[in-house]
Amino acid sequence: ASCALAHWRGGPRGPGDQACAAHDDPPTAPAAREDIAPAALVDVPGGPGVQGTDTPLIPADLEGPSRPTLLRPFRLGSTEVSNAQFARFVAATGYATDAERYGWSFVFAGHATPEADARATQSVQGAEWWLRVDGASWRLPAGPGAGAPDGQSEAMADYPVVHVSWRDARAYCAYAYPGGRLPTEAEWEHAARAGADPAWHYPWGPKLRGPQGRHRCNVWQGRFPGEDTGADGHRGPAPVDALGPQNALGLMNMVGNVWEWVDGRRADAEPAGAGPAAFAQDRVKKGGSFLCHRSYCRRYRIPARAFSSDDSSTSNNGFRCAAPAAADTIPAPRAAGDSSAPRAVEGAGASPEGAGGGKAADGSAA
Repeated sequence: ASCALAHWRGGPRGPGDQACAAHDDPPTAPAAREDIAPAALVDVPGGPGVQGTDTPLIPADLEGPSRPTLLRPFRLGSTEVSNAQFARFVAATGYATDAERYGWSFVFAGHATPEADARATQSVQGAEWWLRVDGASWRLPAGPGAGAPDGQSEAMADYPVVHVSWRDARAYCAYAYPGGRLPTEAEWEHAARAGADPAWHYPWGPKLRGPQGRHRCNVWQGRFPGEDTGADGHRGPAPVDALGPQNALGLMNMVGNVWEWVDGRRADAEPAGAGPAAFAQDRVKKGGSFLCHRSYCRRYRIPARAFSSDDSSTSNNGFRCAAPAAADTIPAPRAAGDSSAPRAVEGAGASPEGAGGGKAADGSAA
């Protein structure tokens, strides 16, 4: 049976949910094609880089200031993890996601099945387009109902897996690759920039559109949240390799399509005591999503960031994996006393797993 909350207003998943999570049996693992391989990994050179920006659009998200970094070489998934890839992981391990164990997840109202929309009784205050949908998970991304999209179907195989928490993403990466993990936020930004001008807010340049007005990423066009014209060719998520490479490394959908979990916490980027203590341990996600729009989110930029607890899941949140480089070397540090020398950022190893419970996604989910 699905776990139910008696009351929810954007706060933590309650003790009843956690009790269900501890005792529910994992769902039956689906069949999965044996020929599905994890996403190809791209070599990302190490060296000096930049994290953040000196021209933040959303200062409250701690987008700035820019600060120098120094990274070891690493590898990063060329695409987000697909439904087919995640299905193979589940089939091999019997893994149950947080959304499956809790019995619910958040679905964008405009994409929910009619049955899920009619049955939904809770939404996010201030972002009422987010519905709590019982039974929503990576298997049923729009919620249950007749004709519901099936995350395990061939039609959805190449779409990014969604309704995955930070904990789910970390588990997949550890399974899929030797030394597999989530990228750090510094690594994610370094890879997205691919050595280009650090002032650029997009992997391909300073402007959202490419030459001749070409769409380079999957974001919302039209009037949010009521009308998505699909001018970029997609209403909702797009296949993980849609719209082609976004930068010189050949990485796809680094911005737009679905949010991507990274290995970092909100507290890592703010002075001690500067932010709300209740949110300090929230995990960071990068890249924006198909729901981001200039009027509401505008987080489809390299330095942009959002936050959710490590057990939160939504219909626009996915991930990609990182792994160590074949030869893990780091450039020699600059001379002592050089104030411009970048600080070292450890590129290997994931942070310890946070405490369970946490909060459900808030309005920043889009």
